Amino acid sequence: MADPIIGRHGRMDQIAVISDVHGNVTALEAVLADIAARGITRILNLGDVVGKGPRGSEAIKLTRETCEVTVRGNWDTFIARDAVQPFEGGQWARDELTDDDILWLAALPNTHELVMSGKRVRLFHASQTSEFVRVRVQHTRDEFLGMFTNTPFTGEFRAGGWPPGTTPDVVGYGDIHGTYLAADDGLMLFNAGAVGNHLDGPSAPYVILEGAVGSVVPESFSVTFIRVPYDIEAEVDVARDLGMPDIDAYALELREGIYRGNGTPSS
Repeated sequence: MADPIIGRHGRMDQIAVISDVHGNVTALEAVLADIAARGITRILNLGDVVGKGPRGSEAIKLTRETCEVTVRGNWDTFIARDAVQPFEGGQWARDELTDDDILWLAALPNTHELVMSGKRVRLFHASQTSEFVRVRVQHTRDEFLGMFTNTPFTGEFRAGGWPPGTTPDVVGYGDIHGTYLAADDGLMLFNAGAVGNHLDGPSAPYVILEGAVGSVVPESFSVTFIRVPYDIEAEVDVARDLGMPDIDAYALELREGIYRGNGTPSS
């Protein structure tokens, strides 16, 4: 095993960031096992725990057991909010949940913030505007800069004791089901991808943040992308055995990364 990275304040901390599990417990279990094997004990979740995949309730259970914070995704919002869903897959996903699951989804926060190696880090599901407004890999400079602003959705940056008006310099999000990192003007934007509905490759992605947690002093800081193979066919079999709607489209997404594009919510 590699020696730990040491900074001025001692060993560098590692935090795993996962997103968009979407009821895919097979992928989630593989990612959690990889995180545990690395000795990482802190996990942050960027939302969309449910929907699209077959085991939303079990995904919620595992998330509540292992993630110290989960922010609210767009699927989490409308599945919890609307007893009657406008499409079959959404209704099936909601009906599979318990009352307690729905209450938990409804209570999730908009954002989570932390300080790491002097970096002000803000995490949310889709954008600084809401969990429903997405910023894609190909975005404008205004969209990029906007992700680092304080809005009614994010509120002021609260971690680290900085004065009012302070904004983040690192932002992480999910929603678009594809990993990437962009940096400009001292700002860093990353997408953690989708553990359970990956459209950028047939494996489950997540991110490791490494630095000194809680330190306002600039130190070593990194964002590392990890991809974990898992048994996609086993997950497809579970969905089929449970009678989930749109099984063929779900299988195509997991196997080939081809989004079904049928007018239902995409992520």
